[in-house]
Amino acid sequence: MPVDDRDHDHHRGHDPEDRFEERLGEALRHAGGAYETDRRALVAAGETRGHRLLLRRRAAVVGGVASVALVGLGGALLVPGGDDGRQSVATGAKTPVASATPKASYTGDQLIGILEKLLPRGEFGSAAARGTHEKLPPYAQVVYNDGKGRAAIAVSFDRVLPGSEQARQTVECPDKVLTPYDGCVVTRLSDGSALKIFQGYEYPDRRADTKLWTADLVTPRGQHVGVSEWNAAAEKDAPVSRAEPPLSPARLKTLVTAGAWLGVVDAIPVDPRAPTALPAQPSGIDGRAVTSTLVSLLPKGVKVVAKSGPDSGYGYVVLDDGKGRSLVQINVQPNMSDVEDQLFGAGTETLADGTKVVTHKKPGEKGGAGVVMWTADTIRTDGFRVVVSAFNSGSQVAAATRTTPALTTKQLRAIALSAKWRGLG
Repeated sequence: MPVDDRDHDHHRGHDPEDRFEERLGEALRHAGGAYETDRRALVAAGETRGHRLLLRRRAAVVGGVASVALVGLGGALLVPGGDDGRQSVATGAKTPVASATPKASYTGDQLIGILEKLLPRGEFGSAAARGTHEKLPPYAQVVYNDGKGRAAIAVSFDRVLPGSEQARQTVECPDKVLTPYDGCVVTRLSDGSALKIFQGYEYPDRRADTKLWTADLVTPRGQHVGVSEWNAAAEKDAPVSRAEPPLSPARLKTLVTAGAWLGVVDAIPVDPRAPTALPAQPSGIDGRAVTSTLVSLLPKGVKVVAKSGPDSGYGYVVLDDGKGRSLVQINVQPNMSDVEDQLFGAGTETLADGTKVVTHKKPGEKGGAGVVMWTADTIRTDGFRVVVSAFNSGSQVAAATRTTPALTTKQLRAIALSAKWRGLG
């Protein structure tokens, strides 16, 4: 989907490693129309909604995609005065405060200037940004060199709805089975804001040594600021230029909590379509019930060595039958009739009650060396879908630990067709 948004981006420098236009098109494909048109790939793989979704959404904000509402936390924000947000990253972090008189707008060049002033002394290369009153969300990204190698550093902004489910996901550490990382710490600041510092990788399958470290701040008022840094001059398609990103976790905290950023969030025009209240009841199927039901349907002789948390409608277990670890994941999804024709084509079996069943054996989709994915996909006549997949590794992004998954397609089929799932929907 070709997109030309150059009228909305401010560029300084011409580093060939910063191909923002290419990332814009990629981000739009992943976070825009592809979300609906490629639901098969998303739900068949059972991709969790947590940190990986947040990173995808952040990439969209930085690369040029419309903001996705994340969420804040309940409580009132204290607003002390006298902080213009221009403290150095080298100093201790200050509690973030909202500007009493926020600017009407910020240009992209102004955001670049603020970011450069907040970073420790160093050299700056190419930069790109978008202001607060343009069609797409504001962001700023610079190439920074502290003398130890060039690194991309980006900051993104959005306004979020306090109290919703995504608030928890924004500020919780991801599941290491799904997203390998080196470190993650979540803290609560004195004003009630939540802060997450994450140290991971641009590519979870480690096909390149590009590291990605992030900081996410969500205030009680719903202001969300995200900082990302890499040990390369661009997040993708650039060689690693240093052992680690330039900002330590402490400096990441100081940068993301700089008071100047909250004024940027306040300057983002309010979207009249954005929700202003939480839904009366949580939607979706309880992930804990999904996981416990899956465990109850496993054949004898396999040991559960890990399992998922309460992600709505999604569950997984890691099995060990003595022949190596094997990931099994499941999605339980009501009201999926709209994608039935896409999912159930050639090779589909229709049972006496109208339920459709199809099984697949194909390579894994997340990059783990030698990983295969065996799947049983089912849909009832009312659109109630259960899809379960097994892998010959304990993680999709890790190399295969065995020749085949711990469960056969026949066993996966029996699990997906169990009547127990109807009790969850």
